[in-house]
Amino acid sequence: MHLRAFFLLACLPSAHAADLVLVDKETPPAPIVIFKDAPPRTREAAEVLADYIAKISGQKPPVMEGAPANVPQRAIWIGVQPEVKALFPKTDFDFQHPEEIVITANEKHVVIAGRDRWDPAGLDITTKEGVIKGVQQEYGTINAVYTFLQDQLGVRWFWPGELGEDVPKSERVSISTPLEYSHHPRMRARGTVFNYCRLGNKGYGKSQEWTMRQRLQLCSLSLEGGHGFGDWWERHHEKHPEIFALQPDGTRSGFPNPRNAKLCMSNPKVWELWLKGVEEQLRQDPHRTVFNASPNDSWASGHCVCDNCTAWDHPDGEPRVFNWFKRNETRPATSDRDVTFANKLGELLKQKHPGKDYRVMMLSYGHSRPAPVKARPADNVIMTVVANFFGRTGLVDRGSTRGDTYRQQFEAWAKIVPSMFWRPNTGSPAGWQQGLPDIHLAQTIRDFKDVAAANCIGIYIDGVWEHWSTVGPLYYIMAQLAWNPAADADAILADYYTRAFGPAAPQVREYFEALEKERMAFTAKNGEAGVFTFPQLYTADLLSESQSRLDRAADAVPADSLFARRVAFIQAGLTYTRMMVENIVIMDRYWKKKDDALAAQVRQNWAAIEKHVAAYPYAINWGPVRPTTPRMAGLHPDSAPPKKPKQVRVNDLDLN
Repeated sequence: MHLRAFFLLACLPSAHAADLVLVDKETPPAPIVIFKDAPPRTREAAEVLADYIAKISGQKPPVMEGAPANVPQRAIWIGVQPEVKALFPKTDFDFQHPEEIVITANEKHVVIAGRDRWDPAGLDITTKEGVIKGVQQEYGTINAVYTFLQDQLGVRWFWPGELGEDVPKSERVSISTPLEYSHHPRMRARGTVFNYCRLGNKGYGKSQEWTMRQRLQLCSLSLEGGHGFGDWWERHHEKHPEIFALQPDGTRSGFPNPRNAKLCMSNPKVWELWLKGVEEQLRQDPHRTVFNASPNDSWASGHCVCDNCTAWDHPDGEPRVFNWFKRNETRPATSDRDVTFANKLGELLKQKHPGKDYRVMMLSYGHSRPAPVKARPADNVIMTVVANFFGRTGLVDRGSTRGDTYRQQFEAWAKIVPSMFWRPNTGSPAGWQQGLPDIHLAQTIRDFKDVAAANCIGIYIDGVWEHWSTVGPLYYIMAQLAWNPAADADAILADYYTRAFGPAAPQVREYFEALEKERMAFTAKNGEAGVFTFPQLYTADLLSESQSRLDRAADAVPADSLFARRVAFIQAGLTYTRMMVENIVIMDRYWKKKDDALAAQVRQNWAAIEKHVAAYPYAINWGPVRPTTPRMAGLHPDSAPPKKPKQVRVNDLDLN
């Protein structure tokens, strides 16, 4: 970020002689002027800006397309257009960075603009999720508008929905001038921080508008988090059996199963078919720039043992345990092999599409989690490092024979890559998947800042389940730091608590910080211990102390006030936590000795939980926590009994 002048929040009365008054009691609203033929989402953002000025002041400015014949005396200019270059001759509007934004103002005019790239004929893209409308390659101006609303007009979106929105009220809306602010986000793939609310996703997400307001959803890199060849066995094994991994028994059987069959990466036919796949993807979406080449899951099983593929492995790579049909063997990690494969595809991609900014995506996952010994990713290869230290402290890679932690592996990759994505699985160390307050603010702040400093240009988290009443402060700081990792996290949190909860801010902050302290101690001791250990964390004492803090928060605010409703929203999360922990305790007893009375109690509890969740929109995301989902296995008498954790789970990426 480049900050040429510090600028203050607007909407507060000021005697500054150079204030640009956008609207006040005596002054009609300055018109909003969008550039001619602006794409639909930019028009939408201009209307959103007008609506929020109306929410603040009671007066809505007009929105017009293209400058009128006579330039207005005062105006808000949205996007780069000829008039702004004349009004601000010293401002550089030739954006040099992807998604770069500029907000600049003098005593008469303000410009809110960013680097925009779009194809007027290709705004609607057909994908496996259906038609996605309003697709651009870069959304600089839209994100600049949301930045202006937050940083200049003081609007906040603490969580989705009307209750989470905070809009200051003032007849006078002004900004201090002169100002000139520019920023370009380091993290270009931000939509997948909240993956279930990325553009066009039909998953569990309930917060699409919120992620857009936070400048996450509309980003400039589309990131896949999974594997690249899941359908290849079905498509190619009859005609091209030679492209699949040679097994030690001499077959190319597709072990362990069709979806997870490995390839003979050194076979040029694989390269040829992959390039054809790139062409198919470009026909579907001509603006796609990242193409997946990551091996299939079941990461310990079925890798190719042919001489050419084996030659790509480095003998000094970490020894790892591989398995094939009725056979196990220790061999070097596949990191050098996978990077060599990605580099070969990257080279062919450049030859096929010279001058295009096309890139190959390769997972560092399973037996390629250690950094390579010799191979180095080419400049058009993006390593997606599946390093599971999100919310974890010192978690060891279950496939490592050296006991390396995921954090160590990430740091080793960071030393050698030109760019990478961070793609952690979250697991559920303290009820993350079950909607409990699995909160780890301090660690996440540190991790986001470290990741951003390590040539990381995107984050894909699998998954953020959107339980806003139990994990809301963490979600908020994640969003703010994904847009600007250099931001002052302490100041953001102070603003969050003060603005959202007013007089109850100290008590609500104490509530979350106490839960975080206990959570961090529990996970440091227990790691991924499983759902039936959670009552050891969420004890009767901790729940009672937490309730006491929220009682004091409720007492600190006027009844029926906005602050009181927000405290009640947080209370809904604690009530849910208490109800869920009760179910866990009962079901633990039930599986040890089945009892019809216990089963009836749990069914009654689940009915109460569902009713409670429905009463507080966005507090708990019901979709992921229904008793029929895999994350809630063992917590309902009609579900399968809980399984004991295995020492090695070879499908953890997709299952998480």
